[in-house]
Amino acid sequence: MNISVSQLPGIGQKITMKTSEDDMLVIIVHHTGKRELYFFDDGDSEEADFAMDLTPEETRELAAQLLGATYQPVDIEKIRMFKRQIIVDYIKVKAKSSLVDKTIEESDVRNKTGATIIGIVHGEDMVAIPESDTTIKPGDVLMSIGKEEQISSLSKLCQGEE
Repeated sequence: MNISVSQLPGIGQKITMKTSEDDMLVIIVHHTGKRELYFFDDGDSEEADFAMDLTPEETRELAAQLLGATYQPVDIEKIRMFKRQIIVDYIKVKAKSSLVDKTIEESDVRNKTGATIIGIVHGEDMVAIPESDTTIKPGDVLMSIGKEEQISSLSKLCQGEE
């Protein structure tokens, strides 16, 4: 990011920030504490695409949010490691499966396979985070999460290959 600062006599200061993608943010800081923000999709443009004024209090709140006062993103490397271990898959239940006409609790899917059912698609109906008393029907599609071997085990169970 390229940042330049210039003085505006009688007004305050102008801060220009240009990104590597050639977007530009211009902040005019008045002596009174008021801030004017100007957003440019094209850093070479003379006219801002969007502008807004902020009071000193609003400026502090925006800065706190940008600094992560209320939300800290997860480390991307931790997400990548986690994502390599976890699979989300949609598995269709065949009529010959031992899961058919059993509730999630009765089927004991979690203990048998290690996978977790996080959703069920039944025709046009979708159930997110189904209750343990939800009955599994032939043709249902189970949205499941687990490690590769757990999903594979659940898939075999859904196919009737246990």
